Amino acid sequence: MPVLRDFFIHLSENQLLNSAAQRYGLKLGAQSVVAGTNIPEVIESIKELNRHGISCTVDNLGEFVYEKSEATKAKNQILDVIEAIHEHGVDAHISVKPSQLGLDIDYDFCFDNLMEIVGKAHEYNMHVNLDQETLDRLQPTFDLMEKISETYDNVGTVIQAYFFNAKENIEKYKDYRLRIVKGAYKEPANVAYQDKNDIDLNFIELIEYHLLHGKFTSIATHDHNVINHVKQFVKENNIPNDKFEIQMLYGFRKEMQLELAKEGYNFCTYVPFGNDWYGYFMRRLAERPQNVKLVTKQVFTKKTNTVIGLTAAAFLLGRLTKKNR
Repeated sequence: MPVLRDFFIHLSENQLLNSAAQRYGLKLGAQSVVAGTNIPEVIESIKELNRHGISCTVDNLGEFVYEKSEATKAKNQILDVIEAIHEHGVDAHISVKPSQLGLDIDYDFCFDNLMEIVGKAHEYNMHVNLDQETLDRLQPTFDLMEKISETYDNVGTVIQAYFFNAKENIEKYKDYRLRIVKGAYKEPANVAYQDKNDIDLNFIELIEYHLLHGKFTSIATHDHNVINHVKQFVKENNIPNDKFEIQMLYGFRKEMQLELAKEGYNFCTYVPFGNDWYGYFMRRLAERPQNVKLVTKQVFTKKTNTVIGLTAAAFLLGRLTKKNR
């Protein structure tokens, strides 16, 4: 469903709808995939997952950051999350988006913010993952990781399987803890695979390479076929469980998450929280358009604000559909 995927990606990049969604709250169905709007709520969500043998990586949601004051506010919030994780003794680490910490404003400013975060996490023996975003932020994020790792050893990043150069990057950064994903943004055909089968094949190849040669592999997928392949691959190659984990997003395939943890695999849930949920949520629908059913009922039982949102969405969909004819 490429048109539907493109539709949700376009929605995720719309700042007007993002602002409206923040005002409206988590009432369009996102509460099923966002673990609260504040630190106490997310800590309770982590505790519940920990009770089932599941660890967590926490994402303080936030996009469209173009002012240093906004980035500083995000940094302080993340530092508070790190302190809360330590204080409550929960099994969790941190995922951060460089753009939220000022990458689009000033590289050095972003680096200083990240150094403060990674340094605080290092005090508590906590990992920090630099989430990858769009193409223009790809190499800067790798550069940030390399520079930070000159001081701290608790930082890693993401390899996105839809990029043609993903194999080159996974080889270059094999000595880092890496999360391998298919990719959740719209990238041009001259740098990224567009066909799902091509992405899936590259995804498997990257996973196998890092399992054999890498430091630690986080395999981020909801695809049971990929997971079954990984189970067989690690068995055939005698790869110990402490060399990898399987990751899924909060609120998706809950039964499978519990089942994998019970089977003894290291399992980690990606736990987002905060009011700035809109872009994240739209990309989750882009990855799995069938998840629209999670929100259909809520959307169509709302009134004025929802009508405005749906009108804007319909307008964008009309433009996108016309463009793809």
